[in-house]
Amino acid sequence: MTHPVLITDIQKFAVNDGPGFRTNVFLKGCGLKCRWCHNPETINPAPEIYWKNRLCLQCGQCLEVCPNDAVNPPIAPEESRDENSTYHKIIRDKCDRCMKCVEACPYGALIIVGKPLSLEEILDEVMQDKLFYDNSGGGMTLSGGEPTAHPEFANMLLSGARDRGLHTCLDTNGFCDWKVLNLLVENVDVVLLDLKHLEAQVHKQGTGVSNEIILNNLSLLSESGREIWLRIPVIPGFNDSMAFHKAASEYIAGLPRPVARVDLIPFHNYCQDKYKWLGLDWELKDMEPIEPSFLEIPADWYREKGLFTTVGGSGFEKRPE
Repeated sequence: MTHPVLITDIQKFAVNDGPGFRTNVFLKGCGLKCRWCHNPETINPAPEIYWKNRLCLQCGQCLEVCPNDAVNPPIAPEESRDENSTYHKIIRDKCDRCMKCVEACPYGALIIVGKPLSLEEILDEVMQDKLFYDNSGGGMTLSGGEPTAHPEFANMLLSGARDRGLHTCLDTNGFCDWKVLNLLVENVDVVLLDLKHLEAQVHKQGTGVSNEIILNNLSLLSESGREIWLRIPVIPGFNDSMAFHKAASEYIAGLPRPVARVDLIPFHNYCQDKYKWLGLDWELKDMEPIEPSFLEIPADWYREKGLFTTVGGSGFEKRPE
């Protein structure tokens, strides 16, 4: 079943996804299944439902309107809010996302994740903060999910932003046909490209796909002379070893043309509520976040190769003169 392109969020005053103050537009749908994904609501291209147990008073109105018996009967609110509770309001394998439960909920505990917005609606909202972009060198970042999963819509949105005088960034995992990526970057000032691992099998174990297409696209982007910010999400047990960072720094330094910068992004588990709201059990929920200062040591491997490298990816961090 195909779905219209859905937007999960329009996030204002973002500072870690390109230069200056930015507005991030998140498209729904991604071909990767990264074990550490911090935006699980953007993976499935179809609309979904958050159930926020802290807001739920267990009134039963959602149960009354559900035509598919896809809602569990009410229990005591304090019981459902207990951190060890296994109760979830929606029976996901019965739910056809008719959204009648969302409409019936008087407390905002059930929320639609992923809504269709027109290009004009998106751009009108993005343009509300143009003054901040102009004063900071910011603009719009198209993110997800994966923008290349919706090439026509993404290209029209990026083109529309450019027509309005906005600086544009494309945040992509690079897992797409080169023709798609090459089309989109025509309307992009900076490409934010993820580099998760260099070994194909390890990459597949962590993301569900091999990395040959991604590395090939990175090489072609480099040859094209596009401004590239490489982003490496550093995940414990996956790519946090010094051996990986040494190999990655050598690989990046050997690309056809230099990248503008490398951002080491420390793992965090602050997204675990999103998994709960979607009725998912996140396998990394108990993994400790990486203290950003710990990444300064591997960052030096990249700096020694002449690569401007940040920890965290702040858009206000400038290359030393």
